[in-house]
Amino acid sequence: MPLWLIFLIQAAFSYLGTAAFAICVNNPRRALNACGLCGMIGWLAYWTVFQLGAGRMIANVTGSLVLGIMSLVFARRKKMPAILFNIPGIVPLVPGVTAYQAVYEMVLGSVDQAIVYTFRVAMVAGAIAIGFMLTSLFSEIWSRLRHRRAQQQALTKTPPKDQ
Repeated sequence: MPLWLIFLIQAAFSYLGTAAFAICVNNPRRALNACGLCGMIGWLAYWTVFQLGAGRMIANVTGSLVLGIMSLVFARRKKMPAILFNIPGIVPLVPGVTAYQAVYEMVLGSVDQAIVYTFRVAMVAGAIAIGFMLTSLFSEIWSRLRHRRAQQQALTKTPPKDQ
């Protein structure tokens, strides 16, 4: 199968999955398309980095970082809270199969394998959290730099005092 077709399939299903979850959690109708786009772009960032040979953790950090940035962009554009785009957008990144395997191995009595899978789930969840933390850090730095630049421009453009 050609790479462009795989990419197109990944994009389509990540968009549909994210938009469907946004419907399930009762997001406003005008945010559904943006939710789907956020999830799709976050998943494609994850998938691309993973296909380039990076590990699962780096790919998850990258995916959640891109997802967080896109959520902030859509939140400002749509004048809605960013969490409306974060929560559905994170669905493609959640390690559901690995969590299922952990529970399955625990039920079968293979505790050692269950611990391995549980540790993987915790590591991926931590990587996703780190990506969102980096997003909020970059957002805070960006807004402070913008505020500082506006203050400097206001100081340089002060009208001269009459003497």
